[in-house]
Amino acid sequence: QVQLAESGGGSVQAGGSLRLSCAASGYTYSRGCMAWFRQAPGKEREAVATIYTPDSRTYYADSVKGRFTISRDNAEKTLYLQMTSLTVEDTAMYYCAVDKFAPGGYCRMGRYEYNYWGQGTQVTVSS
Repeated sequence: QVQLAESGGGSVQAGGSLRLSCAASGYTYSRGCMAWFRQAPGKEREAVATIYTPDSRTYYADSVKGRFTISRDNAEKTLYLQMTSLTVEDTAMYYCAVDKFAPGGYCRMGRYEYNYWGQGTQVTVSS
């Protein structure tokens, strides 16, 4: 039932900014988590930011903390990732993901904990 569609990726110079969007359908925002993952060539898919639906608590990977901001628009059913001060190391395919239940009352950071995924949007940062 849950369908996710990312957009907003593109090419940007180092130091620049991008805002990614994830349009969600079939997700009520009453429970669970939404998250942004990324995967660079030759690397594992890693969580960069999560947001817990009931109270909007957010979590960030150390690599992006202070530079990226995750947020959601409940009315529009859209998840956002505001990315600033981008570096070449941020180049990756970025994915939106949903964990409908978030057992324990917090968002998990492992890729295998999420059941629903978008197709991804490419972010390329050049120096």
